[in-house]
This record gives sequence, C-alpha cells and structure tokens, in this order.
Amino acid sequence: MDALKNYKLSMREKTGYAMGDLACNLIYTTVCSYLLFFYTNVYGLPAEIVATMFLVVRVMDAIVDPIVGTFVDKHTFKYGKFRPYLLYGAFPFAVLGILCFSTPALSEGASILYAYATYIGLSLVYTTINIPYGALTAAMTRDNKEVVSMTSIRMLCANTGGLIVSFGIPVLVTMISGSYTGEESRFGWQVTMGLYSVVGALLLLYCFSQTKERIQIDPSNDEKLRFVDVFKQFKVNRPLVVLSLFFIILFGMMAVMNSIGTYFVTYNCNRPDLIQWYGLIGTLPAFFLLPLVPTFNKLVGKINLLRISLALGIIGCAVTYVVPAENITAIMVARFIGSCGIIVAGGFMWALIPETIEYGEYKTGKRLSGMIYAIIGFFFKFGLALGGIVPGFMLARFGYVANQVQTPEALEGILLTTTIIPILFLALAFIDICFYGLDDKRYHQIITELEQRHQQESHSAEEGQLASSTL
Repeated sequence: MDALKNYKLSMREKTGYAMGDLACNLIYTTVCSYLLFFYTNVYGLPAEIVATMFLVVRVMDAIVDPIVGTFVDKHTFKYGKFRPYLLYGAFPFAVLGILCFSTPALSEGASILYAYATYIGLSLVYTTINIPYGALTAAMTRDNKEVVSMTSIRMLCANTGGLIVSFGIPVLVTMISGSYTGEESRFGWQVTMGLYSVVGALLLLYCFSQTKERIQIDPSNDEKLRFVDVFKQFKVNRPLVVLSLFFIILFGMMAVMNSIGTYFVTYNCNRPDLIQWYGLIGTLPAFFLLPLVPTFNKLVGKINLLRISLALGIIGCAVTYVVPAENITAIMVARFIGSCGIIVAGGFMWALIPETIEYGEYKTGKRLSGMIYAIIGFFFKFGLALGGIVPGFMLARFGYVANQVQTPEALEGILLTTTIIPILFLALAFIDICFYGLDDKRYHQIITELEQRHQQESHSAEEGQLASSTL
C-alpha cells in the first residue's frame, strides 16, 4: 500500500496556502527591497547606521527564532498547531508594516530609535507568522510530489508579490508624491505601504480559511520536545545543515541584488525611470518557469536542477559586470538570464524543507516542524538582512552620498555589489548543495518507515486503551 495515497491536495487548497506567501511578500519583500533606500534617501538616516541596525535585528532573530519554533511545536490550539498564527498575526503585521515606512518629525537620535523599534517589532511579528506558515506545509501532506507542486504554486504567488512590489512601489510612490526619493516622497511611501499592508493582512486570513492540517501529531510528541532538540538536529540531520547554509547564501545574494538594484539603475545606468522595469524583468521569469519546476525536477533531479539554476545566475551577473552600464539592452538581457536561474533555485529550495523534517523525525523520533522552520527562518531572514548589511557598508565604504551625482569610486562600489559579490555567493551555494545527500529513493524509504512506525504506535495505544477499559 502506498504510504502517500492519503495526502493528495486540491488545487484550491494549494492556491489558498500559496496566498500566505503572496501576503508576506507584499509586506516583507517591500522591507527587504526598499527599507535601506527609504531610510537613507527618504528618512535621511546615515547608511552605516542603517547597516548596523539590520545586523542588530538579525542577531536578535538568532535568539528569538528557536524560541518561537519551540513554542509552536509544543502548543496546539483550537484551530490547529500552525494555522492560528495566520489568523491572529495578520493585523499586527499590517500595522507594523505601515509604521516602518512612516516618518514622524523627530530628532536624528529619536528617528534612529523609532526605526529600531518599528523594524524590530515587524521582524518579531513576521517570525511568529512565517515559522508556523512554513511548518504548515509538512502538516498538510507527506507526499513530496504534492509538496513540490504546492511549493511551485506558492513560489509563483511569492514572485507575484515580488513583482507587485518591485514594479508597483516606485510607480505608486511617484504617482502620489511626484517623486520616489527625498523628503517630498514621505507621504507617498506611507500611503503605498498602507495599501500593501491591508491587502497582505486580508490574504493571510484567506490562507487561514483554506488550509487543513492533516498530519496529526501524537500529543506526547509535544511533551517530549525540548529547546535543546534544535541543537541535536544539527548533529544528526545533514540535509538540514546543508539546506540552512543554502538559504543564507542564496537569499543573501538575492537580497543584496534587490537592495542595490535601485542604486545601480539610478546612478550607474543613469536611468531612474527604468527602476520598475528592472524589477519587472527580475521577477517575470517566475511566471513561466515555476509552473515547470515539477517537470524539471523529474527530468534532471533536484541537485542537477539547482546546479543549472545557480550557473545561470553566475552568467547573468558576469555579463552585467563586463558590459557598459549605459548599454541598457545588454543589462536587461543579463538581468533576465540571471533571474531565470535564481528564481528556479530560490523557489525549489522551499520544497526541500519538509524532507528535512521527515529525516529529522526518522533519526530522532521527534517531529520538529516548528523548530526546523525556525532554523530555516533564521537563516532565511539573516540572508535577507544581508541585503541591508552588505550594500549599506559597501555604500559607506566607497563614499556614497544620497541624492547627488556619485563619484567614480561610489559607482564602482555599486557595480561590485551588484555583480561580483552575488557571484561569490552563488559559487558558495553551488558547492554547498553538493553535500545534500537525500535523493528521492531514500526519501520514499524514510516516509514508508515513518508510516509503519506511526501505525504500530497507534495500534499499541489502542491495545493499551482496550486493556485499561477491561480492568
């Protein structure tokens, strides 16, 4: 009997689940892509101060994420173990998103404290939503084919959110304020973020209403879990270690490119009118490539698929480095080539997380969905934070000054951050994924054994209850 036959999902449920990532991207991708630019060019904070703030928040995440993951794993509520966080976190997430892009009239010191408070608040709420949202995948199905299918839809929606952010933000801000930079654009940023945040909150509520937790965990599993179990995973769960490193490397690279892209188009290409089109080309391949990811996976296998994708990303960055920035056609073609590879790799990697959860349960006897997503979530968010840390320090190092013509040194710094630094990240990711070591055949064997274990445990529990009732 196929252990996976009872875990098929309807298209409606897959799409409903995917709406959660669209919601998160409307808010958090705006933060990752534009908050550095907003703080330096709109709110007027020094680049080095902002870069330090991004680093501080990620250190805080290193402490908070495993605590949240442990709490999620150890508690089950009326609406399930993971879904309630979507319901109760939607409104606070929206409010803090708006506050992050608001500019109260404060002194420089008070403005820095306000930026810290709102960004930390948003990061905490995002953690309490995103960890259980990600873990919900492993609670909906054990079937890896269904996971890949659902993840492809999820990433399609995530990239739709990215497109709405990258293309829509500059257009809406400029439409409302007449400019996307400088003090005169502050109201436009606040109104635009208000719109995105409200829509994001509503989509989170829709995701909550359309999903179902099918994998029922034995309540004794919650009692057995300890905070230290998260550290044991790093000893026995090699796929998790490899995937965690892959997340921080790849999403670090993506965040750096997203954050520096606005500067590159504005100053190196000298075409600020093309910012939204640069963002569009960076997202557009998702709409025809992500639906094909399950097919690509069948044809070449997961590791080869990731290798090919990373190679395309390297080629795109290399072309951008060697062609003149004034050659807009070549720049856009390079952007398209690199984005094809990066989007496939960035989308497919999410489908591997449930495998690490099942592998961890197989090795330790404990199912740590929340903890493992907390681990992945930390590396994911630290990677995203590199989009503020690396460009922030690079801009400061090469003498960038906001809202003026840049020196040749500053332009060189922007170019290096757009191309050479991402190439280094991609090369590290290429090496890392070679050590994953969990192929489809091995994964199916693990799932079959886990199903047999659960059936034996259920049978033993029923016998115990029957014996108790006869005494």
